[in-house]
Amino acid sequence: MMLINRRHLTLYEGPTRIKSRGAPGSLFSAVSTLFSSMIPLYPKAEERLVKISEPGLRKSRFAVLRTAAVFGIFLTVLFLVLFSYILGSLYQLGGHLHNLNVAFVDYDGGVVGEAVRQAYDGLRADTFFTLTEKSSSQFSQPGDLRSSVCDIEYWGALYIAPGASDRLAAALSDADAASSYNTSDVLTWVWNQARYPTTIDSLNQQVRTLSEAARIAYVQLNGTGAMQSLDTSSPAAVSAYSNPWELVSVNIQPTSQGSRLIYNTLVIILLMNQGFFFLGTVNGLYAQFKLFGRVKPLRMILFRFAISGLYTLAGSMCAIGAVWAFRAGWDVNGYQWVLSWLTLWLFAHLNFLTLDVVAVWIPAPYVPMALITWVVTNVASTLIPFELSPGFYKWGFALPAHAVYNVLIHIWSGGCNPQLNYALPVLFAYEIVSGVISGIGVYRRAHFAVIAAEKEEKSWHEKVANAVASCTSRETLLEKTEATQGGMAPVNGDYEARVASSGKGMPDREELTGKLCAATTQMTLDKARERPRESMGMTFSLR
Repeated sequence: MMLINRRHLTLYEGPTRIKSRGAPGSLFSAVSTLFSSMIPLYPKAEERLVKISEPGLRKSRFAVLRTAAVFGIFLTVLFLVLFSYILGSLYQLGGHLHNLNVAFVDYDGGVVGEAVRQAYDGLRADTFFTLTEKSSSQFSQPGDLRSSVCDIEYWGALYIAPGASDRLAAALSDADAASSYNTSDVLTWVWNQARYPTTIDSLNQQVRTLSEAARIAYVQLNGTGAMQSLDTSSPAAVSAYSNPWELVSVNIQPTSQGSRLIYNTLVIILLMNQGFFFLGTVNGLYAQFKLFGRVKPLRMILFRFAISGLYTLAGSMCAIGAVWAFRAGWDVNGYQWVLSWLTLWLFAHLNFLTLDVVAVWIPAPYVPMALITWVVTNVASTLIPFELSPGFYKWGFALPAHAVYNVLIHIWSGGCNPQLNYALPVLFAYEIVSGVISGIGVYRRAHFAVIAAEKEEKSWHEKVANAVASCTSRETLLEKTEATQGGMAPVNGDYEARVASSGKGMPDREELTGKLCAATTQMTLDKARERPRESMGMTFSLR
């Protein structure tokens, strides 16, 4: 066999290649030669080629180009919108930091509190948190402040210990008082690192900046008097003057491990994609074995619900197991692991049902677009707290990813994120509504599967009937021709009698057609049952 590549005039005779003329050294020639070398491996790839100018091919080519262009533009616009959406949620993030409220209580009422106020006045800006001063009557003891932070009334709390200014003044002027002076009993910062760790870390850094600025303000407010009364012979007094306090951190739930950065991003994304691929596999198997229309819809609903529940149960166990395996000293226990597992299971299963609803009611070419939109909008709702995003993004309260992340924070911080009254109804609403609509979708699939089967059966029945009729008429015509050629013109009555008698020996046309259709259908079913190897392979379908 000889194949000719006209562009480069490369001749192939069997496995032997003879290159006569081309563009030596050019990249295009090298690529062309590489692909041309595939011809001996796949010789039939070019056996049924048609000219590019052939009318049918030209029409198909323009249809492909037109469809590709339309979907290319649609996808480009979609991803532009998604990029704009997720980047818009982070737009001017620093300018929204003033929306983070920190409570401040001065139990001392002395110069230390004045230093903190003066320092905050110098740092106040849109890019700095808001320090909200509260009276000691509202929070009679530091434990009340911790409770307010735990109840997410504030992002944190800063307080000055009672008598801190007097103890500091005594330490500066008296060597005995200086030796017992505790720099950690002045300014205390209460916070919960498990609540959006990256955001709270930035807030923690700003609080430490405020503490350092307050030291400078203290020297400015009390520097002259402190120097006059300073006992320079006491190293402890000099140390108290140079370092009047150290900010004490009361972290409700330390969360400093590196993996914390992906709890509200990649963990959510992987769980959502996990459900999507399993959904495609399940629907592909149903389509491969033609179960829709052959199995009772209610039974299919229960079966799909069961296998999706088991799959998401295993998937969520793996996800939270990986989180626990790489927790790196994170102080969480087995009870919290179980609750986290159940929470992720609920999220994964409702996501599976929601994607199933999308696959039923949205045309198949648009399902991947719906998936990426669903993932991006959900992740955008968990990246940062809504206090730091433009107000438009607060609609994300209705998304399951935001709800499940708040439940996880509640679990991990020992109940210090009381959002269950909001989050659990959102999650169960998705589970119930998507479950019902997904069940309706099974009936819809079964309905259209039966319609398609009936249409195919009717078309096949008509083809068989036409074939039987054609054979019968051909046989009748042949008999009539033979009789005529034999020189005996058949008498009308005799001929009709022969046809009638021959017809008695033939099965009824409709009966024959029905038997042929039934036999063909049975062969198709037998062939489907005899494909164990194919059934074990990966299959994927969104419908």
